[in-house]
Amino acid sequence: MGIPEKIKAIQDEILKTQLNKATEHHVGLLKAKIAKLKREQEKTQSKKSGISTEGFDVKRTGDATVVFIGLPSVGKSTLLNKLTGSKSAVAAYQFTTLTVVPGILDYKGARIQVLDLPGIIEGASKGKGLGKRILAVARSADLVILVLDVFQPYHENVLRTELGNIGIRLDQKPPNIVIEKAAIGGISIAQQVKLTSLSEKLIKEILHVYGMTSARVLIREDITAEQLVDHLTGDKSYASSLTVLNKIDLVDEKFVKEVKTKVKSEVIPVSADGGINIELVKEKIYEKLDFIRLYMRPKGGETDYKEPLIIRRHSTVEDVCNKLHRNLKKDFRYGLVWGKSVKFGGQRVGLQHILEDEDVLTIIKTR
Repeated sequence: MGIPEKIKAIQDEILKTQLNKATEHHVGLLKAKIAKLKREQEKTQSKKSGISTEGFDVKRTGDATVVFIGLPSVGKSTLLNKLTGSKSAVAAYQFTTLTVVPGILDYKGARIQVLDLPGIIEGASKGKGLGKRILAVARSADLVILVLDVFQPYHENVLRTELGNIGIRLDQKPPNIVIEKAAIGGISIAQQVKLTSLSEKLIKEILHVYGMTSARVLIREDITAEQLVDHLTGDKSYASSLTVLNKIDLVDEKFVKEVKTKVKSEVIPVSADGGINIELVKEKIYEKLDFIRLYMRPKGGETDYKEPLIIRRHSTVEDVCNKLHRNLKKDFRYGLVWGKSVKFGGQRVGLQHILEDEDVLTIIKTR
């Protein structure tokens, strides 16, 4: 029996199984087996076809990266042009954008890279219409904007499904788990919280599916079997999302209100053509990226309060070094920080110190 047949057999078994407390364990284990088989299938298919599943080659720039994901002809290119002033090709037919078109949104001191990707179609995560290459770009994005046509709001489900299938988890955080392989001793599990859907037995059996017979497991939050599998595969990415409903200039307010009730997530109604709510989209992008301001003070000099360095919340001193210059981390001796993140002004800190909004930082380099 080949991999596709094995996957089909397990899927059929799940469909036949009535979901309840008694079958939770069994279904969770079956899902873990499917995830492992699908990963093996992907590797086999990419080797046979010789087609790269890597994303388009896009150099990251700016303070954060945002990507547009949507079906063809939903107005992504027009929206990019309105937000950034880029010259993305726009036409009234499908598949106008055949490569990644970048633009820069300058907003509140932040330089945000915005990428207009080719439209995807259902089945993109399985390779239809360059789908895997398009979706792979979203893996490195800090924010994914789902662009919907006001006449086709149900496509939100398609977009989320395709992104999920390729391993992009929207509006989720990586599960707070630590798993350390061990040579001997079996599997020991330490739980800091009570698990509502996972038993120790199921955790051990899922680890066995992935070839682990001895390991130390520390679980710091309530997780599901799917989250445990995500952690074990290690090939998932996590990003915030924003949903935009385009072309509202073609309908009335009552129609828009009705459509908004059909979209699961919070949605911003816009008209890229008419320039409606473009400023609101900019504000929401900035808000979702969760930026903070950092003021730099040269050694023996004055703090530059005029041009703050824009960084993401929870950034470390090391992140700042990497942002300023690729070799700065090598020459780093210590940092001096004034602000909310330290107990007293001018406190000496290391590379892993987490900075807060409006901190002042001096980097001292080795002599």
